[in-house]
Amino acid sequence: MTEEEKIELASEEYGASKIQVLEGLEAVRKRPAMYIGDVHFRGLHHLVYEVVDNSIDEAMAGFCDTIDVRILPGNSISVLDNGRGIPTGMHPKEHRSALEVVLTVLHAGGKFDKGSYKVSGGLHGVGVSCVNALSTHLTAEVYREGQIFKQEYECGKPLYDVKVVGQTDKHGTRITFTPDGSIFQTTEYDYSTLANRMRELAYLNHGITITLTDEREKDENGDYRSETFYSENGLVDFIAYLDDNRVKLIPEPIYISGEKNDVPVEIALEYNDEYKENLHSYVNNINTIEGGTHLQGFRSGLTRSFNAYVEKSGLSEKLEKTKVKISPDDFREGLTAVISVKVPEPQFEGQTKTKLGNDEVMGIVNSIVGQQLSDYLEEHPKEAKVIFDKIVLAAQARQAARKARETVQRKGALSGFSLPGKLADCSDRDPAKTELYLVEGDSAGGSAKQGRDRNFQAILPLRGKILNVEKAMQHRVFDSDEIKNIYTALGVTIGTEEDSQALNLEKLRYHKVIIMTDADVDGSHITTLILTFFFRYMRELIENGYVYCATPPLYLIKRGTKPIRYCWTDEERFAAMAELSKNGTVSGYDVQRYKGLGEMNPEHTMDPAHRTLRQVTIENAMEADHIFSMLMGDEVAPRREFIEQNATYANIDA
Repeated sequence: MTEEEKIELASEEYGASKIQVLEGLEAVRKRPAMYIGDVHFRGLHHLVYEVVDNSIDEAMAGFCDTIDVRILPGNSISVLDNGRGIPTGMHPKEHRSALEVVLTVLHAGGKFDKGSYKVSGGLHGVGVSCVNALSTHLTAEVYREGQIFKQEYECGKPLYDVKVVGQTDKHGTRITFTPDGSIFQTTEYDYSTLANRMRELAYLNHGITITLTDEREKDENGDYRSETFYSENGLVDFIAYLDDNRVKLIPEPIYISGEKNDVPVEIALEYNDEYKENLHSYVNNINTIEGGTHLQGFRSGLTRSFNAYVEKSGLSEKLEKTKVKISPDDFREGLTAVISVKVPEPQFEGQTKTKLGNDEVMGIVNSIVGQQLSDYLEEHPKEAKVIFDKIVLAAQARQAARKARETVQRKGALSGFSLPGKLADCSDRDPAKTELYLVEGDSAGGSAKQGRDRNFQAILPLRGKILNVEKAMQHRVFDSDEIKNIYTALGVTIGTEEDSQALNLEKLRYHKVIIMTDADVDGSHITTLILTFFFRYMRELIENGYVYCATPPLYLIKRGTKPIRYCWTDEERFAAMAELSKNGTVSGYDVQRYKGLGEMNPEHTMDPAHRTLRQVTIENAMEADHIFSMLMGDEVAPRREFIEQNATYANIDA
């Protein structure tokens, strides 16, 4: 066949009939990740957030103050609010009920009409219709105008027209849905994950009561697990929660609020005795993990206020005598703050579309913070002195940290200096293809070196337990040999034009950084120490998806010396033994419990075809901040309580 004949045949095969038009919600079912992020754990829980966000929008508009969320048997979800209720009348253009339009048409909803919603979290109108498309069954019940309206759907398609099924004096909407197991890789909801988001929403929207109940299982008293989230003081309560495990320097958080050009701004902040800033920013209840113009405005306003205070109070002369030069970073050391803005037309950018890009918001936040924080410092001289003393200490520590950090930079891989002596590097130089294993101890490092693929797998053994950075001043962190080795091996630099503490990933040498430790208590502790370091000092690594934890099997079932089956959990082990012992006995089978990496087959720890890796992500930055400060900080009582509550979930032994 000639080349011309091939082209002609291909053209006939790829004709107009081959162009596929996806009707209605078929596009969502065909490419669900485009709409909800993924079809794994995160996407599954995102369905709940989409429905709850509709109720929150009603609350922000002033028509709802109670939201009830339930996990039902079979992992169905029910969300009930006491808002106005989704309109059920005939839509003038679609010629069907507005309820059906909202639930079956993308980009349909009240979010585009600023008369209905001034601001909204669900800006694109795809939320609840996507939930409908990705559910095997969804039931919508609307309580309004004295009647109960109902409609049911299967995979996004209505089973019947909207109908009246009863009378009521209530108002609101109940959405009940069952995620489609043929689309999602898991359909089991995690109570704690949902609870963290409901708690966050309660803090961000004070005065709203949000209840979460798990009806899948009762406790020993015959009760369902349930929590009610309510905040009287909003962001002030939020700050108290975040700093619950830290020593506060001022009696009460500083609260700032104002509105300009239809953009309400709310901020709460306080100082503690730690050495890192913890800033959490939100736009229309969306956690902007990449920051944006509202965060820039906050930092500018903070710096401006403190600089003005230094000049007005005569402290500049004192600083000159002590030869301490303060930088904007010093104003933020030991600062915990929550910045929440409500923007009518937000523009998001960044890798995860969670960075606010509206230029006008920067000036608005800057102005409000600058004025109100300046007033606070003048009206609270005692608190201002405590904060300023902390700032001076931060400046002195920063000078020491800069020297230590410069040492790390000078030892950088591409600065003409050698890589850490214990690093067994790989031959490939393409970061997208290479992996760095952080391995506990020299002996385990030796076994990992033997089992690795030298082309793309590098090994860096760590000596014992690295420094707990949650308790350490910054210069001590950069003085640590093990931490310096991690920086040097990765090839990253610290500091950008915008933020001298930020991590510059341009020279990152590996796009997989894998923590691999022994399967015992010490190994788990080392993993936690490394994750604490990454979260506080290399958070960009986590946010870009570069950090993983190796998860080798915990058990090997064998007969004699012959491996029969590997198991990763106790549940898998019990199920496997039950399956292997048909008559209820386990004659001839032995179970080996792995503890050290040296005992394990490299195939299950390092071979990409057989190993199990868990990618480290930040689902909820607020909760991660709270957990790290509680687990790794100085306060013992909250840590003991956490361990007692979660001991049953631990799969380790001494």
